[in-house]
Order: sequence, then structure tokens, then C-alpha cells
Amino acid sequence: MRIDHRLLTIAYRLTVFFLSVSAPAFAQAPIRYRLSFPEPEHHWMHVDVRFADVPAGALQIHMSRSSPGHYALYEFAKNVYDVRIDDGDGRPLTVEQPTTNEWDATGHSGTVHVQYRVFGNQVDGTFLAVDTTHAHINIPAALMWAKGFEARPARVTIDLPAQSNWKVATQLHPTADPHTFTAPNLEYLIDSPIEVSNFALRTFQLDQRAGSGARETFRIALHHGGSEREADRLAADVERIVREESAVFGELPAYEGGAYAFLADFLPYALRDGMEHRNSTTLTAFGALAASDERLDIISTVAHEFFHSWNVERIRPRSLEPFDLDDANISGELWLAEGFTTYYEALTLQRAGLASLAETADTLGLALDTVIRSPGRKHGSAVDMSRMAPFVEAAAWGDPTNFDNSYVSYYTWGCAIALGLDLSLRTRSDGKITLDHYMRALWQDYGRAPGPEGVVALPYTLQDLRGRLSDVSGDSAFANEFFDKYIEGRDVVDYEALLGKAGMLLRRGGQRRPWIGPLNLNFDRGAARIASPTIEDTPVYAAGLDEDDEVLSIDGQAIAAQGRVDEVLRRHVPGDKLRVAIRRRGLVRNLIVTTAEDPTLELVPAEVSRPLTAAERRLRDEWLSSKQ
Repeated sequence: MRIDHRLLTIAYRLTVFFLSVSAPAFAQAPIRYRLSFPEPEHHWMHVDVRFADVPAGALQIHMSRSSPGHYALYEFAKNVYDVRIDDGDGRPLTVEQPTTNEWDATGHSGTVHVQYRVFGNQVDGTFLAVDTTHAHINIPAALMWAKGFEARPARVTIDLPAQSNWKVATQLHPTADPHTFTAPNLEYLIDSPIEVSNFALRTFQLDQRAGSGARETFRIALHHGGSEREADRLAADVERIVREESAVFGELPAYEGGAYAFLADFLPYALRDGMEHRNSTTLTAFGALAASDERLDIISTVAHEFFHSWNVERIRPRSLEPFDLDDANISGELWLAEGFTTYYEALTLQRAGLASLAETADTLGLALDTVIRSPGRKHGSAVDMSRMAPFVEAAAWGDPTNFDNSYVSYYTWGCAIALGLDLSLRTRSDGKITLDHYMRALWQDYGRAPGPEGVVALPYTLQDLRGRLSDVSGDSAFANEFFDKYIEGRDVVDYEALLGKAGMLLRRGGQRRPWIGPLNLNFDRGAARIASPTIEDTPVYAAGLDEDDEVLSIDGQAIAAQGRVDEVLRRHVPGDKLRVAIRRRGLVRNLIVTTAEDPTLELVPAEVSRPLTAAERRLRDEWLSSKQ
């Protein structure tokens, strides 16, 4: 009998989980949270939490340092103040604070009652935002939790401000009280954002899969200043995206509670962001739905975050499961979790008819140009760049970095890898095997595995990904070479040849145009100062220019605006030598920059220069057409 080690892994994880919530634990009282907004104009929320049936000894109460969907540290405890901890009857307990995000309470008799204020005034997918129009709550940024209580259920009650017309939208499970919700454990609670506002609501339902008899409900809670017509149009776009992405996997996930929520804040004071969660996503933007450029960005975010419903929320790397709320989360698989999702973001909009071929070509072409020409590939693989996430993802450092040269985004590199793998599979199988088949295989083998709510029962490893590509392609040599060279190595596939077979041209867009490389100038201090590191393998880098140099003149022309650099270049041809005067650390120096031919790549449909062949048209249609 062949032993299925994947099933043994599932059994082991479920056994560990249920042992952690042994029989006595099932009878223990849930953790009770009460959230209120006494002064929303001052951007803080009051949190009241009761831990009952607390064993003797110290209760370790934590504020998260990280947040699911992110990989860096955010130190949410910095916004917590007025912490009071008592025994449930008002008698203060002895409290020690061994770290910035931990409070240890002793002297209790089985109940620990915590009250505190938490400040939040940033509307995005990471933090808490409270004002007179709404509360937008990312749970790790708002709620404390206790060590040893991770398997306890939670009950969250929200007290709305007096005379407000606010409602509540969340993936947390509803109760008979419209303002009270539950979560089965900490993993589900911490991944369940809440929107409290007078939002517009749109809903639709889709079959979980053809012939299943099960229906999934989708809710769009839209807090914005637009019209009802704009809300209807967004809902229609969202449904098209949901249908197109479910076709990749052959089904929707079985959402806990049978529902999925889009929590959207499109407000002038919001940041542009999106964040995936188990059964929901948050969407924020500072523009209006009526603006065509803003609309494209919003639906792109929808396509990206909803694809995470499969890829990373359920098809999840072992390096992220379980998620560590006390530390940075390092994963070498983000090129797939985020990068492949970025590729399907562009592919979905094209397949759903929400983006033109030219727009899709621009998106993919920018990714290819970035990856192919980035010096970062000399310094690490896509796996290495994925592990850099805690350093580069929304982290603020006091000291400058050289990431412009040493790093390539795992979003961008993963997108390029996905494109290369998709076209490689299509061309070598005459269209019979595609990246869709690979993603569906990962879903069937890993994502669909049942487990407790919020828990991924069978996370994958890098070796698992390699093995599944071998199975799907039917060629272990191909799979191993692809991983060795393009994922764990630093090479790139022959994109020009692969795209040419699909009637797309990857070409240099700046032929015969003089180029010196990016030169990002800042004029805030009355001088043209280079504001970021110059890029390796460019003329300005070779000449010795770098960050903080003050550019006095180029080719004798004083530089008073960024456009002056382009004006100077237009008077020259590739190969010309330009004299550049700079001031560095108080000393004036003259450097020589030799112009090169602009190497920037662009992706365009072949029709701009020649007719498509029948084979090219067929491959392109199979690749980019709707899969519904």
C-alpha cells in the first residue's frame, strides 16, 4: 500500500490543533471584546477585553508586532496607551511589562479584565483608522490577545457612537445581535478586519462549483463619496473578476460561513492599498470611482487581492503557517504567493475584458524590463528576494540602503517568472498544459485540504512546488531546470522568443536615443541633489555619480529642473561624452559621463509592425481569452 505523506501531514496538524483545545478547553468561556468610540474625532478606540477561566500564574497579554498578509514588523503597541488591568471586579492586578508589546498580569482569581485606548488615523490595509465617518479596523493593530488562549473562541461586540448611522461589515461570524460577532480561534480572529460606517452594500451569489449545489455569497461594503451608479458598476466589475479567477481553479473556496466580504474605503484621505484575508479583503484608495485611472487601479487591486483567496490564504507556504504575530515572517516562496498573484492580476483583467491588450502589454512589459535589466539579479535569486520582505516591505529605516541595486521586488520578479512559465508550458505542450493547470494542481493538493477555521492544514514547501511542476508538465528535467535556473538561480527565460510565438514583441523602445541611466534629482534645498543611489551598469554609475552629489551642470547647462537633463540629452547621440560638474562633500569635481543607447524594453502587440500568423493568433487567444 502506498502511504500518502500529505494525508499524514494533515492528520498530524489536526491532531496538534485539537490537542491544543482538549476537552476541558471546549467548555472554557470565550474571550470577550467590546469596542467603542467615545471620541471618534480624536481618532482613538476604547477596547475592553475579558479573559475568563484563566489558569493560576501570570497571564501573558500581547499586542501584535506583525499582521497576516504582511511580513515586516509594525510594532502596533506604539499606539496603545492608558492600559488598565484588573481582576474583573475593579481590583488592580500586579502587572509587569517585560517587552514593549507584552503585559504579564498576576494575582487574579481566574479572570483578567483589560482596558486600553488605541490610536489610529491611517486608512489602509494595515492600521486602525477612527474618525467621525467610520472605523476601519485591522485586528492586529487593535486587539490584544493572550498566550495559551490561541485556541479559545472570541466574541466581539461593537458599540456604535450615539446617533450614528453606522453598520458593521466583517468576515467574523454573525450572531442574533447585529453588533456582536464571533471567531473560533485567534488565527481566524486576527485575520478578520472590520469596517464600521454608513457603507453602501452590494451582494451577489455564485455556485461554489458547477453542480455542487452550494452557493457562496459575496458582499461589497463600500464607504465612499460616489454615486449609486458607480457602486453598481464596481459590483459588476467585481463579479466579473470573481468569475474569471474561479475558472482558473475550477471552483471557489468553501468560505467559512458561506460568504466573502470586500471592505472598501475610497476616500480623499485614504491611502492606496489592498490586503487579503481568509474570507475578505480590504480595499482603500484616495480617488473616486468615476475617475478612469483610479477605477483601473481599484479593479486591479480587487483582482490581486481576490486571487489570494486561493494563493496564500489557502495555497500557503509552510514558512508562513502558522503566522507569527510576535516576529517578522520570513518566506522564500513570496515570488509565487505575491508574484504569481501579480501576474494573474493582469491576466484576469485582460480575460475579463476590463483591460485592453495595450494596457496588459504595458503592465507585463514594465515587469519584464524591471527584472531583465535590474542589477539586483546579480546579488540573489527570486527566493533570496522573497526572504528580504521583512526589510523592504513598508519598513522605515533611519539609515540609507542600497536596495535600488541589491534588490528586485518579489512581486515583479514573480510576475515575470509566472509569465515565462506559462508561455513555456503552452509552447512545449502545444497549448495542452498551462500555468492554470499548475495552479489548479497546487489548489487540489494543498489549498483544498480541510482543517479548522483559519488554519491551513497542508502548507507547501519549495520542494513541493518543484515536484508538482514535474507532475503537471510530465517532465522532471524541465521542472528541475526551470527551478534551478529561473527561481533558485538568477537567469531569465528567453522572453523575446516565447512572446513572439504569442504575437507579442519584446523590444528596445529607445533605439538610437541617448541615455545615461536614471538620475533622480531633488530640488528642495535649492540645488539639484541626487536623491537615490545611481544604478549599477549605467553611464552615471560608471562615471562615479551617486546619492547626495549636487549636480551643478551637465554639458555646461545648469540643472534647475528635472526636465533640463532631458533637454541636454536631446542634443546628443549615443556615445557622446558629457562633462558633469558636481559638488560632493564641499568639493567641486568634474566627471565624464559617456551616453549609451537607451536599453529600456517595451512589450507591444506584433500588429504594430507586421500581421499575425495563424499560430500566433491561436496561442495568444488561448492565453488571454476568457476561461468562463
